[in-house]
Amino acid sequence: MQVIAEEGRAPIKCWTDGVELEDQARQQLLNVATLPFIHHHMAVMPDVHWGMGATVGSVIPTVGAIVPAAVGVDIGCGMVAYRTDFDANELPSLALLRQVIEEHIPVGRTNNGGPDDRGARREIDANTAGLWEHLEPGYRKIVEKHPKLARANTVRHLGTLGTGNHFIEVCLDEGDRVWVMLHSGSRGVGNAIGSYFIDLARQDMRRWFINLPDENLAYLPEGTEHFADYIEAVEWAQEFALLNRWRMLGEVLGFVIAACRGYPPPPDDFMNHVRARAVNCHHNYVAREAHFGKNVWLTRKGAVRAREGDLGIIPGSMGARSYIVRGKGNPESFHSCSHGAGRRMSRGEAKRRFTVEDHVLATAGVECRKDAAVIDETPGAYKSIDAVMAAQADLVEVVHTLRQVVCVKG
Repeated sequence: MQVIAEEGRAPIKCWTDGVELEDQARQQLLNVATLPFIHHHMAVMPDVHWGMGATVGSVIPTVGAIVPAAVGVDIGCGMVAYRTDFDANELPSLALLRQVIEEHIPVGRTNNGGPDDRGARREIDANTAGLWEHLEPGYRKIVEKHPKLARANTVRHLGTLGTGNHFIEVCLDEGDRVWVMLHSGSRGVGNAIGSYFIDLARQDMRRWFINLPDENLAYLPEGTEHFADYIEAVEWAQEFALLNRWRMLGEVLGFVIAACRGYPPPPDDFMNHVRARAVNCHHNYVAREAHFGKNVWLTRKGAVRAREGDLGIIPGSMGARSYIVRGKGNPESFHSCSHGAGRRMSRGEAKRRFTVEDHVLATAGVECRKDAAVIDETPGAYKSIDAVMAAQADLVEVVHTLRQVVCVKG
């Protein structure tokens, strides 16, 4: 662990031994550390890289205020993984399995997110409608106070993947047992909520004549109307993200079971069984936690909770290993670990540097897209997952090592 300590700033403890900390990200960390409500210190995970306002891979404890841009716009984004009862030799054609997933789970984004967007549900089935029935009262309560949020995509995005680094994978562990793993968040409505409150915080800063090193560090003080409304909206978006993942996991498991066994999963309490055994974790969120003698608002922006015994998921990239981990409860990291390998270059730089041929070689053995549109997600655009895991050996222990055989990207 390295410590960045500068006068007038909170200390920054970095688990970055053996991995790069880019200058732009370092400056962002220093900017956040100037905020007067940081508690004790900040923690930086080995997958750290530049983000909007605050770096991805940072853990920020605050007292009396929250920075909405530090939480981000993909509120509640996270992972879920489930180990099936199948072995590798029971899997059908991987190309066919990928095709079925892509045909039935809305992925990607077209038509600028309009009515014909292939990344949204066109028809709302009973399962999706049931989830929305649970979520809708909370959403209506938020919209009553903030009518602009009524235009967000809601039920049509339940059970959908999205774009960018979101994925659905079929993996094998060290014993060749089949896993289903996926990564997604609160989709359009989470983006709308995040963007809306980031803008409100900026307006408040201007109204109160508060100058910041970066306008994206605009904050909401506890006790104000906007703060209370933000907490309510964030908690709702985090639940939306969780149910979004459960919805997709249930569908994909149904495809895998039908493909391996020739019949669908039992309809009654199948998902109750899955929820009891699955590993699920947010990695873009804020929560009330106790650390170093204070009850704080802990923002994990691209970080996973890793209390002692907590199970978590640290994915690599397309073609790289992923890990199911158990937290060691390190108090210096605020009981946190990385949420993945972390980008080592921007999407634009990846597209300039790598070719389709490079991507095909890097993803050999994985049934996935191998076209120019996913070059920005090629493994070389990310840090070495081996280096990232080595840098946080005092934060987590490895329970399972997974390798992808199918990867679906938006």
